[in-house]
Amino acid sequence: MRINKEGTASILIVFAFLVFLNSVVYYATKNTLITGGLLIISIAFFIFIVRFFRYPIRDTPQVADNDIICPCDGKVVVIEKVHEPEFFKDERIQVSVFMSPNNVHVNWMPLEGIIKYVKYHAGKYLVAWHPKSSTENERTSIVVENKNGVAVLCRQIAGALARRIVYYVDVNQSIRRGDEMGFIKFGSRVDLFLPLNTNINVKIDDVVQGNTTIIGNV
Repeated sequence: MRINKEGTASILIVFAFLVFLNSVVYYATKNTLITGGLLIISIAFFIFIVRFFRYPIRDTPQVADNDIICPCDGKVVVIEKVHEPEFFKDERIQVSVFMSPNNVHVNWMPLEGIIKYVKYHAGKYLVAWHPKSSTENERTSIVVENKNGVAVLCRQIAGALARRIVYYVDVNQSIRRGDEMGFIKFGSRVDLFLPLNTNINVKIDDVVQGNTTIIGNV
């Protein structure tokens, strides 16, 4: 287990703030009940922040070229056929995974290949499970295509708490399945837009694990 690089500044800021807050309260009150309670709350909150930015070390499973690996931890909230208007402009199978603040928020690449498209969209901050969050929230769309011509669009979506989306790939970059795609701070979700002939291996409400669970295969 390690800490994602996106968390370094946040963890230091939170630590400094909590030390300052506890010091002020201690010298202002000298009340052991108040200061002890605040210290316990502060430690719990600091542990939560550190856990949020955790980056688990996971070995990418050995799978077939056209197997699609889940890009994030969370719960499957959408599996449906939709029209994808941004890149493919045709019908696709959408699989959406919701990440609660308690989930690992690292995003991994679901497929090995070449990055064909990357675009950031400014937007709203609707709750991540809202149906319109996929098209109206702040988001980043990333398309990867493998050597067999299978293309997948991954969409990182900000939620009501998420205020920053980070991605680490560029167009024409060659990537491997399991490479780090990006990070979303706090509650959020990731949508996958898959070919219609994809055999889906998950169902609604399944708890899935990034860089481990096989979402489906083409």
